[in-house]
Amino acid sequence: MSTTQSDRLRALFEPLIASQGLELEELEVASVGRKRVLRVVVDSDEGADLDQVADVSRALSATLDETDVMGEGEYDLEVGTPGAERPLKEHRHYVRATGRLVKLQLNDGGEVVARILAVDDDGIDLEVPGVKGRKPTARRAEFADIAKARVQIEFNRKDKKEEEA
Repeated sequence: MSTTQSDRLRALFEPLIASQGLELEELEVASVGRKRVLRVVVDSDEGADLDQVADVSRALSATLDETDVMGEGEYDLEVGTPGAERPLKEHRHYVRATGRLVKLQLNDGGEVVARILAVDDDGIDLEVPGVKGRKPTARRAEFADIAKARVQIEFNRKDKKEEEA
């Protein structure tokens, strides 16, 4: 996809997506056989529910029908959210993952699995779960020291309401 097409799609989509209370996270045009697939990923600090994603999909589809930004030929439009194990790339991703368990790959080759407690401009405060009955420990990770970060799926995580009860 050319930068020009990407820029045109972003300029076209961002106001529509923002009007639904969401942000454009990713935009990709991929070739799948003879067809093209336009993938749009949306999110917000509160998350996006199925109704919001459907509303955005309808709005984007109508807008694409009115323009020639995708050019000639068939394409499929896919609108979704980042998913359960989303990679954390930007500051706002870490903020949205506060309270969640994450796996960090550090620049020094180390790896940390911990819960994000707080996020500031320089890094994140973590709670590393205790092993074999030990208490959790606090740890700080600076953004400059993180090579990759990804939210982890938790099947047995207690809901905040359960923890407070």
